[in-house]
Amino acid sequence: MTQLATRDFIDGLPKAELHLHLEGTLEPELKLALAQKNGVDIGQSTIEEVQASYNFNSLASFLAVYYPAMNVLQTEDDFYQLALTYLKKAHQENIRYAELFFDPQAHMTRGVAFEAVVNGFYRACVDARAFNVDAHLIMCFLRDLSAESARQLLEIAKPYQAKILGIGLDSDEHHNPPLKFLREYGDAVAQGYRITMHADIDQVDSIQHIQQALEIIRVERLDHGTNIVENPDLVDWVEQLKIGLTSCPLSNRLVADDMKDREVLELIDHNVKVSINSDDPAYFGGYINDNYEAIATKNDLTIDQVVQFAKNSFETAWISDFQKQTYLAEIDAYVADYLQK
Repeated sequence: MTQLATRDFIDGLPKAELHLHLEGTLEPELKLALAQKNGVDIGQSTIEEVQASYNFNSLASFLAVYYPAMNVLQTEDDFYQLALTYLKKAHQENIRYAELFFDPQAHMTRGVAFEAVVNGFYRACVDARAFNVDAHLIMCFLRDLSAESARQLLEIAKPYQAKILGIGLDSDEHHNPPLKFLREYGDAVAQGYRITMHADIDQVDSIQHIQQALEIIRVERLDHGTNIVENPDLVDWVEQLKIGLTSCPLSNRLVADDMKDREVLELIDHNVKVSINSDDPAYFGGYINDNYEAIATKNDLTIDQVVQFAKNSFETAWISDFQKQTYLAEIDAYVADYLQK
């Protein structure tokens, strides 16, 4: 259908979020409140000052702001509050299903117990079921730490494995290729985890890293990953295997001055299952519906095109075929009802 997708349509559209860092949902108000509660000096005393500190123009400068902000997260209840605040927002955005990244090493290295992190986040996921959001956790290795640190994290996580759906890889990609963690990813698969990893936009050796992730580690999804358009053979590979790519337009724009919408639409034209997600919305100026709206408005996307993003999100989620069909039917029913109004 040629009718353009409006914000009103996007707001009501059932969708999944597959690329969301829980630590990246730390809004200035909550950061300031937790700093005051826990007696953490963050160098800012007003919400406006905190907001002004969320200022960066590259992946490295973003991470330099992102990790110090985590110092305000100290207790299990802090992690619970952070996650539940996001999940309530997810419900408002009509996210029906979510797979959520978290970075335990970033907390453990400053003295916070793994148990506090995972139990706080997991408790929020359980409580979110009360308002119809099905949420699960993806534990990320920090790629700028050692492979040994990742191995130790897998070992520490063993008693909590039932609370963790998958393994991801994030943080600074420069000099930290996927193959650095080949053994740890093999161990993760052997332990029953699902696997994905970041292939951040416009990095040094982007294509080589994407090739390592896909052909050697054999990830089930690729986070960001739009540089894959530089290699048509790899585009064909992900299309044939139905490997999902999780794109985040607003974070792309603030890190690289480009939403990568041209690449996203090119991949969609090649039947690659790209989904739209919000990444670190407290820092990048928008949650999932803002990201949908940004790419839709810039490119005059039709309802059909936007619906394809939402369907891709469920089709590449780590859920059963029955669940996928249930969610896809929800989308079809929503669209039919919307068009009749």
